[in-house]
Amino acid sequence: MKRAWLGILLVGMAIDAQAVGSLADVQIIDRDTGNVLPTYRCRGEYWVAGAPGARYSIMVQNRRGKRLLAVTAVDGINVISGETGAWGQSGYVLGADEGYEITGWRKSDAEIAAFNFTSAGRSYAERTGRPANIGVIGVALFLERPARVPQYEALNQRAEESSGAGSDSAARAAPQSPVVSSLSSSKLAGAQSLSNRAPAEKLGTGHGGREASYVQNTQFDRLSSTPIEIIKIRYDSFENLVAMGVVPSRPAWRAGPNPFPDSTSPKYVPDPPGG
Repeated sequence: MKRAWLGILLVGMAIDAQAVGSLADVQIIDRDTGNVLPTYRCRGEYWVAGAPGARYSIMVQNRRGKRLLAVTAVDGINVISGETGAWGQSGYVLGADEGYEITGWRKSDAEIAAFNFTSAGRSYAERTGRPANIGVIGVALFLERPARVPQYEALNQRAEESSGAGSDSAARAAPQSPVVSSLSSSKLAGAQSLSNRAPAEKLGTGHGGREASYVQNTQFDRLSSTPIEIIKIRYDSFENLVAMGVVPSRPAWRAGPNPFPDSTSPKYVPDPPGG
């Protein structure tokens, strides 16, 4: 049975090497700077470091020449409906080779509440009593079932006459078997969590300010009941990722050697006392 999904009027956008995914490229973008957050791979999982207070978005770029459905969840919550995330829920339909920037929790066909990195205790998941999956972004991708085209076969004239059929029809529609695509259990299994504990409270995603964002309803008939691909990106603060060993710690900065150590430095107007 067909269900209504959200379609977007959008323009294809370029994706750089920081993208994750096969059927579609997924990037996390810092909306305050416009930069794509670097992706770190550790123990089979992808991570990004978020800055507390910064707004962010999820950029999904369809890499196929056909429509895709992207069911998207943040902290285990569907970004369109607000339900606890599940594959059978609403998602965004991307046209062939199109991209869309998901900027927040959808409030209506014309408005969202912006995603922003915040402490786990102030996250939307915590505030709605669902803190178990804070710190993860997921995109489940579905292919569309092709429209069924009737196929015909010629009837045996003698068999038709012997059966007493009086119709002048020379053909009948042949039924088609549904095409179902399966996903291996290994792809469905989640990666093991990191054993080290972060020293500070982890990041979550807040329910930020309202912004205009327009979509329209469309129809999408899934080719299969399970996703063809699941893209999972975990996130936390940079300091926590360093503490967990996801990101190598930054070495302390030291001034380089001076080729003229005894030379007099140029003189400029000094600051007044006290700065």
